[in-house]
Amino acid sequence: MKPPFQYNDGGRSAAGYQGNTGDCVCRAISIAARVPYGEVYETINELAKSERKGKRKRGVSSARSGVYRTTCMKVMQRLGAVWHPTMGIGTGCRVHLREDELPKQGRYILSLSKHWAAWIDGVLHDTHDCSREGTRCVYGYWRIG
Repeated sequence: MKPPFQYNDGGRSAAGYQGNTGDCVCRAISIAARVPYGEVYETINELAKSERKGKRKRGVSSARSGVYRTTCMKVMQRLGAVWHPTMGIGTGCRVHLREDELPKQGRYILSLSKHWAAWIDGVLHDTHDCSREGTRCVYGYWRIG
């Protein structure tokens, strides 16, 4: 069952950013936390400056092209968000991106495979319908507020 969807770029175009990019983390945070896109963009890039490179880590996070998990956690902690895992090692997928399997009230940021999206009062907010017709697995979600 496909969830309700609303197109939302998180204020990206209003902030003067153009083109296609991999900014789903920045966009989802901006939408769910009601923080201006430019402010989230700057916060992510500022935190990325303190990241260390490693053998398996090619570069540092970028609000435009991808954010590493450790930086995501720091941003969410600053917002006071609470993590709710929906999947564990070896458990398989138990929660899908469907309105009958996710909270109906509140503001959330969903962690999906290689993507983040905003979930507000039972409606998916993103630049595209990333639900895969309600079959996409939700690894967990951040509760905002």
